[in-house]
Amino acid sequence: MRGALGLGALALSLMAGCAAETKLRPTPEAGILQNGKSSAITEQEGVRLTADGSAWRGSPSDLERRVTPVYVRLENQGQHPLRIQYPDFSLVGKESRFRYSALPPLSLRGTVSSRDAEAPPRYSPALATRGSLWVGGGYPYRPWGWGPGWYGGPWGSPFYSPYYYPPYYEQPLPTEDMLNSALPEGTLEPGGTQEGFLYFQGVARREDAVTLQVKLVDAQTGEPFGSLSIPFQVSTK
Repeated sequence: MRGALGLGALALSLMAGCAAETKLRPTPEAGILQNGKSSAITEQEGVRLTADGSAWRGSPSDLERRVTPVYVRLENQGQHPLRIQYPDFSLVGKESRFRYSALPPLSLRGTVSSRDAEAPPRYSPALATRGSLWVGGGYPYRPWGWGPGWYGGPWGSPFYSPYYYPPYYEQPLPTEDMLNSALPEGTLEPGGTQEGFLYFQGVARREDAVTLQVKLVDAQTGEPFGSLSIPFQVSTK
């Protein structure tokens, strides 16, 4: 039984470790740091940007293993009506110089959580019932080898174990929390404030450091009038 439990724990740990959880921490060069140094502030042309790369607390709880959420708050104390559109926000890799564009939340459907936009939620069992270890193939492994499952009465099987690991559930994206918390697109008039989350591709396995860049564009003329940037270190766990 100890061997089965050990294999079950191993399967769960392997599943949990498939993707790294991404946290963005402001570098010392980021400017004004606050909230335990998890967020940073920068300002130009009367527009103040606050950004936090480790602020996600919603559903799904493992979002940072699947995309890179970044909380932003924009305060417009300048003279220009500020255009807020996702193409104006990006993460730029320090070494690669690759530009990761902010993703509209609805575009995540089917491209991040599954291959098919209409596919149902995915279940990935760690252990099949009745004392067998599921390791990702078509059949679970049992003490007597590989083969289809045993579905007899639990107490009649000599290999029955009361220990059962529930299946891992991958919640499809975007969730209601993601939609409700997303930064809305539109126009931020002088004196206004807007906040929300931006969602980027996962950068944990690609970058050691990235810079959040925001292009400041006049919503009336379409002309850029400045830019904002905050550098982050990429940490994983």
